[in-house]
Amino acid sequence: MTITAFKALHQCRQTEYLARHGTRLAEREEDSFDLTLYAVEGFYAETWRSRGEEHILFIHVFQKPAGLGDYLKLVRLPGNLGNTL
Repeated sequence: MTITAFKALHQCRQTEYLARHGTRLAEREEDSFDLTLYAVEGFYAETWRSRGEEHILFIHVFQKPAGLGDYLKLVRLPGNLGNTL
């Protein structure tokens, strides 16, 4: 599915698509929200929920790697890998 086709779906269908075809990559918190990042066929989707809630408030979709910055800073390499870089 293309990013354009995904954006055209109703949010309920986007959520279903992510559950079936998305690869869950990471989670983080921002203010009072829980965010989950998914990789989907050539783009990324980020779900936003109020902390502790199941209901998705909205889904942010992007393709540029710059959108991954907030997740990349959460990555911690094992001690032995960090010394080889």
